[in-house]
Amino acid sequence: MQAAPSQSAPTAQRGSTPLKAVVAFLSAVVLVLSGVGYFTVGKLGNDISSASNLALGNQGGFKDNGIDGAVDILLVGKDSRTDAKGNPLSEQELADLHAGVDEGEENTDTIMVIRIPNDGSRATAVSIPRDTYVHDEDFGNTKINAVFALHKADKMEQLQQENAEAEAAGEKPPHTEKEMEKESTEAGRAGLISMVHKLTDVNVDHYAEVGLLGFVLLTDAVGGVDVCLNDAVDDPMSGAKFPAGRQTLQGSEGLSFVRQRYELPRGDLDRIVRQQAYMASLTSKVLDSGTLTSPGKLNKIADAVERSVVIDDGWDIMGFVTQLAGLAGGNVTFTTIPVTSITGVGDYGESVVTIDTAEVHRFMDDLAKSQEKAEEDEKSEDAATDKAAEEGEKPVAENLNLHVLNAGTVDGMAGGIGAWLKNVGYTVERTANAQSGLYTESQIVAADANDERAHALAEQLGGLPVTANEELEPDTFIVVATDDYSGPKDDSAQEEEAAAEPDQGGDTQQVGTPGDDFGTAEVSPEIDAGGDGPRCVN
Repeated sequence: MQAAPSQSAPTAQRGSTPLKAVVAFLSAVVLVLSGVGYFTVGKLGNDISSASNLALGNQGGFKDNGIDGAVDILLVGKDSRTDAKGNPLSEQELADLHAGVDEGEENTDTIMVIRIPNDGSRATAVSIPRDTYVHDEDFGNTKINAVFALHKADKMEQLQQENAEAEAAGEKPPHTEKEMEKESTEAGRAGLISMVHKLTDVNVDHYAEVGLLGFVLLTDAVGGVDVCLNDAVDDPMSGAKFPAGRQTLQGSEGLSFVRQRYELPRGDLDRIVRQQAYMASLTSKVLDSGTLTSPGKLNKIADAVERSVVIDDGWDIMGFVTQLAGLAGGNVTFTTIPVTSITGVGDYGESVVTIDTAEVHRFMDDLAKSQEKAEEDEKSEDAATDKAAEEGEKPVAENLNLHVLNAGTVDGMAGGIGAWLKNVGYTVERTANAQSGLYTESQIVAADANDERAHALAEQLGGLPVTANEELEPDTFIVVATDDYSGPKDDSAQEEEAAAEPDQGGDTQQVGTPGDDFGTAEVSPEIDAGGDGPRCVN
């Protein structure tokens, strides 16, 4: 399996000047295209579908949100065969969507948290893989994309039972079909919001939902979206049949492009990278195509939003856009939560993505930093690296990707070792707790136990043994530390990491069994909304 690039080097996507970059970014994630249309042609407003009874974290306007250090938007892409107002899609639209047979379920196949520090200096769209294995208090262990459907179906069953009991007693049923659909959908949304909070430890301030039709309508509205493929693809499941190289996709082609996940090297993670590259290209298209000065295109965008987007009923879109007016394209990035395995196994043998919840919490906490704070931290790391170089410490080889795992009981051990390695100049992909019982001693894990670079790193870390895991990429090493570790580490970073760690209770236990790739799967490459592109993807 191929390890992902380091988070520290975002991949630039073909973009534009910072002019109205926030408008372009939010249009790319399909939730403030309503703001674009409303601001420029005055068409949208009350015509946008809204969701209520969501128990969101927002209280009042944008400035009053972010009690956890950031404003957080949950963006959900639903596998729905109706539009935002509940109207069935036409047969032609269903054919264009490659929607297949309606099995009566509405899975949320795209789940993304957009995290914006309170000062509005940057924005990060964080994807959550659809197969992420989580524990729902009501339904047990399940994939996160099923949480909405489970809660909706449970509420629907409850309401239907109440109707049946009333009819049996000769009374009028208390709920109409429309009321049951509304209440059960609200229950599905509330269940998903609660799960995302548990998984990420963020307070969801706003909610946006888009159906499959949205990708098609929005792609057509801007005249097509540019993409680039590393290899030709032909997937009848999604309808994706494209040559290698750069090309412009129209309408339903865009949906096929972002939906394909079979025959991809990293499955759903590669599908997520496609979605992110597509959104960044859409951002560029909105600005570069003259959309903001084209009434015809803005009208098409408005129509697309009205048919496909649902937002929470307390969201002041225009106030939100105004607060973010200074956001530059280069400060807008797309990434993915860290995962511990993409070949994990669920309770019934199903293939799942496993995560370490504590690690996800730390990852999201970092994204709540302002751009200024993030840059200060980066300068501090650079200074520490320079100091390490002056003292004669340097990486044993270039282009190594290190994963540091704490397999012991000493809090913050992985963070302390990881900080020391970063200071020396290594690329540390992640620091995390190891799966319980997997390691019993400190060691370096490499694809080849005879790799000279691994042995050199082992010596640098105090003379650790080297073991083999053939599933690893040649340039990826795992540094495992148990309580017997006595090598170098950054004590101040260890203390800070230990203080920041959440309680190691039920919420931080790993759900499911990680696959053989444990310790090597990582977040997808960061893609930002500035620079040149489009990015070529699998």
